[in-house]
Amino acid sequence: MPTLILVRHGRSTANTEGLLAGWTPGVALDERGAAQAAALPGRLAGLPLSEIVASPLQRCQETIRPLLDARPGLRAHTDERIGECHYGDWSGRKLAELKDEPLMEVVQAHPSAAAFPGGESMRAMQTRAAEAVREWNARVERDHGADAVYLMCSHGDIIKSLVAEALGLHLDLFQRISVEPCSVTAIRYTRLRPFLVRLGDTGDFASLAPRQEPPGDEATVGGGAGAP
Repeated sequence: MPTLILVRHGRSTANTEGLLAGWTPGVALDERGAAQAAALPGRLAGLPLSEIVASPLQRCQETIRPLLDARPGLRAHTDERIGECHYGDWSGRKLAELKDEPLMEVVQAHPSAAAFPGGESMRAMQTRAAEAVREWNARVERDHGADAVYLMCSHGDIIKSLVAEALGLHLDLFQRISVEPCSVTAIRYTRLRPFLVRLGDTGDFASLAPRQEPPGDEATVGGGAGAP
């Protein structure tokens, strides 16, 4: 079965403003995010990508644009099932405000029971994304062979939930996974089991250095802004 390259979109204006973007329209890459996207073709130059699948949201479409420009023969597809979690009434709000919401404790500690007001549950988010991957695995293998490599550009919580699913982790453990903006995660699927071969690789270790303000023990809903 194919190898899936999961790319989180580059840093967005919502990331730097501390907003939970969700499906809010008009959320673009910021200057750093655009630079991250511009570097992506070079980082992936050694991979014979057969297809690109992206979330319909602007920040993902902007992230894959340099890659498509560098490989004009590569086909791109949009799949809403790998779009961001539908955060409902939380969309567009500041994360600093949301941390005091009672639901945030559930999102952190028991996400399989979390459902966003006016939005979807985290279980539903993971289910739709995993179904999309299974269908694309079959399609890519049919069209390009079992050794094919393809790319999906998606969002932090989506990628974390797919990693958890591949590792056989309960969704309640997915907040222990971290993927920074424009990071590369790779999952090689086989007939019997998936293998996680890369996780959140940015090629930059700056985010591991001590910070003036420690990141704390809670996961950033939506994925966070990455290294300062």
